[in-house]
Amino acid sequence: MTARKLTLVTADRDTARTIAGALQDLVEPPPEALTLFEAGQDGWRIEAYFSELPDAAELRSMLSEVTGLDVPPIAAVDVPALNWVAISQAALPPVIARRFTVHGSHDRERVARGPNAILIDAGEAFGTAHHATTFGCLSAIDRLTRERPYHRVLDLGCGSGVLAIAAARVLPQATIIATDMDPTSVAVARSNMAANTGPHRIAAHVATGLSHPSLRRTTPFDLVIANILAGPLMRLARDIRRIMTPGGNLVLSGILIPQAPAVIAAYVAQGFALERHDRLTGWSTLTLTRR
Repeated sequence: MTARKLTLVTADRDTARTIAGALQDLVEPPPEALTLFEAGQDGWRIEAYFSELPDAAELRSMLSEVTGLDVPPIAAVDVPALNWVAISQAALPPVIARRFTVHGSHDRERVARGPNAILIDAGEAFGTAHHATTFGCLSAIDRLTRERPYHRVLDLGCGSGVLAIAAARVLPQATIIATDMDPTSVAVARSNMAANTGPHRIAAHVATGLSHPSLRRTTPFDLVIANILAGPLMRLARDIRRIMTPGGNLVLSGILIPQAPAVIAAYVAQGFALERHDRLTGWSTLTLTRR
């Protein structure tokens, strides 16, 4: 079997990050692996590995449409069907998001071991904090937990589990639940949680939306983090309000900046107040309070 590696180079870092984010979050099916590196005088190089072989020209047209950018030409080459997630991400540098440092095992000896160093190795679920949405959520968790304590936390659409792990590190007494609709993501998250917090510190479940019985038993939550996509976030607005305590905080991401007004409107209509709108390389992270 073969896979396909798609490569494109941009001169501008923010443009490269926006395109990389769209590749990861808005292409269906998403790439098996995705890297973004500085390419010397050429600028920034994006490499995406697909097991299903996309047409480069069609993909370029779609990316231009969803990002509003002049996407550079995409070069395509067939490669062996290896574990490109692990291979391509093995050299990723640590990410510092306020008090959190997220790193792979290849950087274990270079990163100071401490309560806020989080080990996330490349696997079948994304979430190494290199993406702007994960970075934005980690920054929001840091900021909010410095301002007040939280007792019941939900990471909705947990992926690798990095956000739930971060919350567990800074809220040692809180009950923390993480859910994802993808069983592979939940398996990866459980492994990461066991490596970082112990096997029973966070409860991780396969769940679509807010349907899992453990959520009903734990509600109301005073902190909810949902890093998914704009469409599902808008559909979940009423249900998220239902499971939150008045005065609780909600962190939303996975939202392109042009999509943010519609997401904000959906939550304001459900009684939330927007407290903060952070923008990073084409992506929004929203912090709201349930009235």
